[in-house]
Amino acid sequence: MGKTRLEAFSDGVLAIIITIMVLEMKVPHGDTLAALKPLFPVCISYVLSFIYIGIYWNNHHHMFHAVHTVNGSVLWANMHLLFWLSLVPFTTRWLGENNFTTLPVALYGFVLCMAGVAYYFLAHCLIKIHGKDSTLAKAFGKDQKGIMSVVIYVLAIVLAFVNTYLSLALYTIVAIIWFIPDKRIEKKLVHEEMHVNE
Repeated sequence: MGKTRLEAFSDGVLAIIITIMVLEMKVPHGDTLAALKPLFPVCISYVLSFIYIGIYWNNHHHMFHAVHTVNGSVLWANMHLLFWLSLVPFTTRWLGENNFTTLPVALYGFVLCMAGVAYYFLAHCLIKIHGKDSTLAKAFGKDQKGIMSVVIYVLAIVLAFVNTYLSLALYTIVAIIWFIPDKRIEKKLVHEEMHVNE
């Protein structure tokens, strides 16, 4: 089964998610800088979420560049990932409009954590099809980066009941870790292309 439709559908869903997030931002009634001040938490949560969606789009693109085919399990694993990402606009708005209080921060982290778990499952469904010697399997290895991210999310969710700003700092750290598209895949693809050209 080809991967083209899956990639196109995923791109469309992620584009809609970003569109929904920006449409959820309310325009202030005043025309002064003071009118923008109440929107600061909303803007911060939007920027963080926009970066996260961008990270998923980048890494999803890199991952599918390293594979050739998909099956039913991959299609459902991809839908599972898109389900959790589709909840990001809701949690983003709740987070921003409540000034980073405990439950919105914890739920935001839960959605991010489940998206991380879904991405992990998607990668392993693809590895199962392409084999342990595939480019993707070699690039992911034991996927310490993915596992570490989920652990940080869980810690951040717990910390939301102590100090929400510590949780937000941890969410930001995970975003920084993943900000550069997955170099593991790029390195393996370049390495294989060099061997082919020799």
